[in-house]
Amino acid sequence: MNAVIQICDMGPFNVQVIRDRPGELRAAQDGRAVVTIGNFDGIHLGHRALIRRARQLASGSGSIAVVTFEPLPQVLFQPRAAPPRLTTVYQKLDLFRSAGVDRVWLMRFDAALSRLPASDFAAQVLARGLGAVQVVVGADFRFGHRREGDVKLLRDLGVALGFGVDVVPAVYLGEEKISSSAIRSALAAGKFSRAAAMLGRAFRMEGHVVLGRQLGRKLGYPTANLRIRTAPSPVQGVFAVFARTLGRRGKGICTWMPAVSSIGMRPTIGGTEPLLEVHFFDFDADLYGQRLEVEFVAKLRDECHFGTIDQLVAQMRRDEAEARAILARSDRPV
Repeated sequence: MNAVIQICDMGPFNVQVIRDRPGELRAAQDGRAVVTIGNFDGIHLGHRALIRRARQLASGSGSIAVVTFEPLPQVLFQPRAAPPRLTTVYQKLDLFRSAGVDRVWLMRFDAALSRLPASDFAAQVLARGLGAVQVVVGADFRFGHRREGDVKLLRDLGVALGFGVDVVPAVYLGEEKISSSAIRSALAAGKFSRAAAMLGRAFRMEGHVVLGRQLGRKLGYPTANLRIRTAPSPVQGVFAVFARTLGRRGKGICTWMPAVSSIGMRPTIGGTEPLLEVHFFDFDADLYGQRLEVEFVAKLRDECHFGTIDQLVAQMRRDEAEARAILARSDRPV
């Protein structure tokens, strides 16, 4: 039985999520598909160009399928040097759904998959698994064991297996090619407007609120604490943000509210794990267990160690004042 999950709780689209291994999935049940492939971390404007082209080729009558990987390949090949994630799996699926994708094959990237020859990938995943009639890729696309496959090989395999190949050129912002690595660099530098221009939307993080040490409440700054689900985090420091809760209609914060946020180890209080902390202005309620979404507007400063708690609280007051001023002249998210 195919490992298929229906995701249909939000938005106008449903997306079918497949977790089968290559060779296990039988041909697509509801017609042949236009397929695009990639890591899709961030689902930036370059990724959206691939999906948009797939939608054009499907012409409203066929389905659109995405092949992507979890965990990302870099985690297997460079576990200690894997780049920060731009999106959680949940965000990724939600963005696919909002883009009109019908099916996502969320492939488990492990040693066995990394050894799969390019020809077997094309046959088992694209032809037999998804019934591909067209495959949409970028010009620098590589696939298969040791990245042996390129666009030319994919086209040759497509002739034998019955699918065409459409190559989408890279998308640029000015003279810079839009890529996940370019967005990570912009975020690390606190350039949220540039990151948003490449993403096609503001950068956001999300996660469930967990019980913390409640020290912030004792200091007059109660916070909602989220474990970093995209460790290592692509941003670190203290920020002006807007935030809201998702789900649980009638509870939490359904509208975007101004807040100040910090991401890091909290060295002054001896923190042992990275946390995303959010302090809402003029609001204090029990948010434990709810899913919180945070949109970053501006970086205020880097995380630092203070000699005393009083020094920390004094800086928190300055952070709040600066964040309030920045957010007062910023548009709330839609």
